[in-house]
Amino acid sequence: MTTLPVIGATVVYTLFLWWFSTGAILWLDRRPRKTYPVSLFAGFGVALAGLYAATASMASATPTGALVAFTAAILIWGWHELSFLTGLIAGPRTSPCPPDAVGWRRFRLATSTLIYHEIALAVTAAAIVLITWGQPNQVGSGIFLVLFVSRLSAKLNLFLGVPNFSAEFFPDHLRYLTSYLRKRPMNALFPLSMLAGLAVVAGEAAIALDPGAAPFAVVGCSLMFALTALALIEHIFMVLPLPDTALWRWAMPAAGKSENAS
Repeated sequence: MTTLPVIGATVVYTLFLWWFSTGAILWLDRRPRKTYPVSLFAGFGVALAGLYAATASMASATPTGALVAFTAAILIWGWHELSFLTGLIAGPRTSPCPPDAVGWRRFRLATSTLIYHEIALAVTAAAIVLITWGQPNQVGSGIFLVLFVSRLSAKLNLFLGVPNFSAEFFPDHLRYLTSYLRKRPMNALFPLSMLAGLAVVAGEAAIALDPGAAPFAVVGCSLMFALTALALIEHIFMVLPLPDTALWRWAMPAAGKSENAS
């Protein structure tokens, strides 16, 4: 196997699936709210297909098996994102943060806005790990855990405070969530998040570039490397005034119109 072309093709596939799936979810969320039940039902069917693909590929330690497991994890994750952005699975609190809330009270209130979503993600992650435990192909569980940990890191950093975040990603019915975010030059967790992410990326790249690595390891670690690198880039967007929403402008052309439609 010629390693570099394979790694390049794998990274391109990861970038495309990440970009397209994110855009598709944002587009569905910007449609009239009366379309949400159909979108959620269809999305749940896609997630079930992803779960089937994850279980069907877990015994296949091949490049194809790695790609199938990766795609399956993205499909399952996508339904969770759709269920959150449509408001189906978020949290019991649906009101803005009180101006006088600080410290532990602010954290408790913020947690109550999305705790159901976090529990659903944690339960799904545990289920995927248990289903694939001891199997040759662990790419699906690894990818879902990367998504889960990186998203949790992003949420904590946004809560603690970062210089930049895009409120445009929040639909009108979830705009109250922005009141729990804080703009500040830096927080203590951010450099730790970046250092941890860089260490993981370096380890994944080292395995993928190892001349003696098996084809399955090359593809699997390339997928993990690309997704972890994307998570780091998303963190960088929090501290640099970069127009990240421009990547999905096609998916959010008329957010206000869609939100107000019945």
